[in-house]
Parts: sequence; C-alpha cells; structure tokens
Amino acid sequence: MDMNIFIVEDDTSIFDLLKERLEKWSLHVTGPDNFHDVLGSFLNEQPHLVILDIQLPKYDGFHWCREIRAVSKVPILFLSSRDHPMDMVMAMNMGADDYIQKPFNMDVLLAKIQAILRRTYAYGEETADIIEWNSALIDMKRGVIRKDGKEVELTKNEFFILAVLVKAKNEILPRHDLIRKLWEDEHFVNDNTLTANITRLRQKLAILQLEEAIVTKKGLGYMAITL
Repeated sequence: MDMNIFIVEDDTSIFDLLKERLEKWSLHVTGPDNFHDVLGSFLNEQPHLVILDIQLPKYDGFHWCREIRAVSKVPILFLSSRDHPMDMVMAMNMGADDYIQKPFNMDVLLAKIQAILRRTYAYGEETADIIEWNSALIDMKRGVIRKDGKEVELTKNEFFILAVLVKAKNEILPRHDLIRKLWEDEHFVNDNTLTANITRLRQKLAILQLEEAIVTKKGLGYMAITL
C-alpha cells in the first residue's frame, strides 16, 4: 500500500526536511495548497497520516484537528515547539495519536510514524472515505451527504447512484451503465426504478440546494456536475 503523509507545516525548511527524509522511506508526502483551507487539501489528498503543527497562519492546528476529526479517523501526529502540558492534553483529547516537541530527533519521529502506520493499517483499515463535491461532504461509509450544517440520509440505491455519478467526474453515464452497475452491486433495478431513484435523489439534494447538480442528458444518460 502506498502511504500518503499530509504535513501541515508553514516552516518550509522543516517541511522540506521531513519530505526528503520520509520519501527515502518510500512514503509519499503532500501538504496543503494554502493554510486557509487545510481541510479542502486534506479531502483531496485522502492521506494515511497527518503531521500537524499548532502555530499556523489563519487558524491553529487545534482548529484543523477538529475539522479533520469531524470527517475522518486518520491518524494525527502533532509536531510543535509548544511545550506546555495543556497543549499536549488538548491535542490528545481532540483525538491526536501522538505529540512530539520541536526540536525533534528525526529517527524518533520516523519510528513513531512507522509504528502508527503499522498499528492503523496492519489489518487493511483505510482512512475514512470522504468525497468533497460542490462544497458538500459525501460520507461513503455512512451513506450521507452534508453541507452547511445540514445532513441528508439517502437510501442505498440513491446513495450508490450519487457516488457513481460523482466519481465519474463530470462525465455522462448512460442509463444502461448505471443499471448494470446497480445490478452488479445487488441493488436490483430496472429502467423505471432508476428514473424513480433519480427523482428522489434530486428531491433530497434540493434540501442542500444541489438538485441542479444532477443533470439529465436526453438520449445519453446522467452526469453530476460542479455548480
């Protein structure tokens, strides 16, 4: 399994050092595109472990830890120069897996990272499968979609259709392809059932003002678009 390590560190010298050393261990390293939307970058990357500083631009590491924990159980390791015991207590209470102070010993950090990855993924567990779509979060494990504090629960068929369309990334899926995928997943549907499910899906998405994001292409099929 290729492991992706997501490092939220605004000190470029530390980020570059970590990236260089971790990549020598065949770990893939990424970071946020900007520090105002760390969660957005996290959702795009779907990492296996997060290394998080506390003192960051805009929002601190505790804020981003809460945001990540709201959507994922991915391991989080704090790496910070702050040495007050309450910082460590807060980090652990928010769901962090470990806390290392700067300056740090690289070998110790690598050992802790490897231990966390072994412990978390030794039995094939994956990070929470969350997809961001039109500012909504689609929780692939719970079968719900959330936006602006509202959460909508979908039936198995409705959720499967939404997931397939969103994963197609703005491509048209013919009706017969959708039906075949549903049949293969043992959600037995025919043409009329598909139409009914699409209608109900749009009605539920209307609660989140996303009903227009599922488009019918006459004679071709359906597609999920970015509004």
